[in-house]
Amino acid sequence: MQAKFKFALLAGLVSAAFVPAVFATDDGIVEQMAKASWRQDVAQIATPAQGCFHASYPSVLWEPVACHQLHPRVHTVPRQIVFGQEQTVGNGNDYTLNTTSNISKAVGSFPTYSGVTSEKSVGVAAYGDGGILGSNEYSLQMNTSFNNTSAACDGGAAGCVVWQQFIYATDYDVNGEGSVFIQNWLIGWGNGTCPSGFGSDGQGDCYGNSNSTQLADISPKSLGSVTLTGTATTGGNDTSVVTYDGDAYSTSQSDSTLDIASVWNQVEYNVVGDAGGSEAKFNTSGVNIKVNIAVNDGSTSAPTCEADTGTTGESNNLTLGSCTTASGSTPSISFTESN
Repeated sequence: MQAKFKFALLAGLVSAAFVPAVFATDDGIVEQMAKASWRQDVAQIATPAQGCFHASYPSVLWEPVACHQLHPRVHTVPRQIVFGQEQTVGNGNDYTLNTTSNISKAVGSFPTYSGVTSEKSVGVAAYGDGGILGSNEYSLQMNTSFNNTSAACDGGAAGCVVWQQFIYATDYDVNGEGSVFIQNWLIGWGNGTCPSGFGSDGQGDCYGNSNSTQLADISPKSLGSVTLTGTATTGGNDTSVVTYDGDAYSTSQSDSTLDIASVWNQVEYNVVGDAGGSEAKFNTSGVNIKVNIAVNDGSTSAPTCEADTGTTGESNNLTLGSCTTASGSTPSISFTESN
C-alpha cells in the first residue's frame, strides 16, 4: 500500500511539472489535490498498535505520540427529547446510515461546506447550559446506536445498552488543543457501582473516555477539509482518526471495551455543540453543508437513510434537507443542512 501510494504521488508530481504554468501555480491546486488523496490513503492504514499516533504528509507511516488522559468532568450526553423544542439538527433530529451488516469502518466528511463565517457553542436551557461554550467551540461526533452487548453490560441492570462515540472536540481538556478520542457509555446500567474505567453520570448511566491524541484546535471555517474515521475490529482495536490538511491523528482502544464491532450497524455523523447538550450555532444565514457518511460493511448494497434516529444530545442550528443513498465498494448516505 505504501509503495503504491508513493508511486502514485511521484507520478502526480512528475505530471504536474508538465502542466501549463497557469494551472500548476493556481493557488497550489496540485498540492491541495495531492493532500486530499493522501488524507484518504492514510486513514485507510491501520496504526501499528493500540495507542496514539500522528502522520504527516506525504508520509503514510504512523509515528507514536504521547497519549493524553482526559478528565471525565465534561462529557457529551445521550439523546434526550425535549417536547416543543425547535427541530434543528441534533438531539435525535438527524439522519443516520443503517445497514443490516456489521460495520467495520465509517468515514464522515463534508464534501460541501460553504458560507460559514462564524460559529459558537451555546448552552441549551433544558440541559443547564452545560458543555464547553463560546466562539469556535464544537465537536465532530460519529455515534453508534444504543445496542446490547451482554459482555459489556454484564453486572448492570436488565435493559443496559452500550453506546460508542468517535469524537473530535475543541478545547475538550486543554485550552487551544483539540482532542481525538472515543467515549464509551453503558446506558441504563442502574444504581450499582460502575465498572472499572467508567464513572457515573448520576442518572444511572456509566461513561468513560479512551486516551486522546491532542492537536491544535481546527477552525470551524475549515471543516470542509476534515474527515473523521471510526473503525471497530472484533478481537482487535477500535480507532478514531482525524485528518486535516497535511496531518492525521489517531487514538485507539480495545474493542472489548464495549464489543461494539459485533453490533455496529448504524452511524450518525455531524458537527454539533461541544459537549453537555450544547448547540453549535452558525451564522444566521448562508450556511450550506453536505454531510457524507461512507462505510465498509462487507456489502456493496446501498444502506438506508433513517430520519429522527440520531443519538447525540448535542445539536446545531441548521435545518435538515433531503437524504440520498449510494451503493458500491463504500456504501454511503449524503444529506444537506443549511439556514
